Amino acid sequence: MKRIISYNVNGIRAALKKDFLKWLDAAKPDVLCLQETKAMPEQIEAEILEELNYHQYWHSAEKKGYSGVAIWSKEEPNHVEYGMGMEIYDREGRVIRADYDDYSVISVYMPSGSSGDERQDFKMQWLDDFYNYVQELKKEIPNLIISGDYNICHKPIDIHNPVRNANISGFKPEEREWVSKFIDSGFIDSFRYFNTEPHQYSWWTYRMNARAKNLGWRIDYNMVSDSLADRLERAAILSEAVHSDHCPVLVEISD
Repeated sequence: MKRIISYNVNGIRAALKKDFLKWLDAAKPDVLCLQETKAMPEQIEAEILEELNYHQYWHSAEKKGYSGVAIWSKEEPNHVEYGMGMEIYDREGRVIRADYDDYSVISVYMPSGSSGDERQDFKMQWLDDFYNYVQELKKEIPNLIISGDYNICHKPIDIHNPVRNANISGFKPEEREWVSKFIDSGFIDSFRYFNTEPHQYSWWTYRMNARAKNLGWRIDYNMVSDSLADRLERAAILSEAVHSDHCPVLVEISD
């Protein structure tokens, strides 16, 4: 069994101050995909990283304290790919991939468009480019697990107030259509594969006591290639973890 967890930590240094390592020891992922690390590994105390029983791979943004992804893995991957070969995105530290014998895991932090039209346009361009990147990659690596913060709620069930948020970045019709297109291209939304209940979220604004009231959005996914369907064992949202405004999302696949 392989246990893969994706977690937007909204700053790994801040998370480490909130007993993140104690949580990690209890959660025991085989592969941990991190997003919004907001740090270079050298900004973290070396002894902390040395004590971890994980091979660590970081793809940080050029801009300090911004974005960044990482993969921590119990098993040493056969290969690690940093970025997707497009400088406009790679300088923001948005994609890292670890290749294993019979599947690959990608940690992805998709752009947010909530700061205004310019970043929304950037996000829509990213969605086109990422889609094309994945379609090409699938020809070489058919078994993909693409884990991370997609910054999009797919369906009304995935957001606490779909009517009021209908034209907000993260729930715009064109973004939601992209998720449908992405799934239709050969992926499974692993959480919805096992769970069709409402009120299941992975992100809550820090405002308005939203998390306590469970006024959230489900924007973090483990998307799994259709070819891995018969190996899917379990998926869950680990909402008890409180190191961030996001919580971790889990998928387990059989060996």
